Amino acid sequence: MPVSGKLEVTIKINELPNAQTVENNWRHFEIDCDGQIVSITVKPKVWKKLEDAQANFPMWVAAIAGKIGAKNATGFVLNEPNIQVFERKPKEPKPEQQAS
Repeated sequence: MPVSGKLEVTIKINELPNAQTVENNWRHFEIDCDGQIVSITVKPKVWKKLEDAQANFPMWVAAIAGKIGAKNATGFVLNEPNIQVFERKPKEPKPEQQAS
């Protein structure tokens, strides 16, 4: 008998998606993940995390995690999405190694 597990998907983005306002001021947007179109709807509070990152950080990355929902012709719906946003710092060039 197989052991039961939990399948979650994490999508990383670094720019604000074009979103439509839907019922109860929620935001709906789609992300193209290697040809799979992922359809995501989030609460206003969760969407604000992305807006704040765009406004406050020159470089940022967001991790959107959730469960694979209903499949459609182009991809699937992401159920129970949660977003974490991180500021990205530019990588400093590595100092050149000197031979000793």
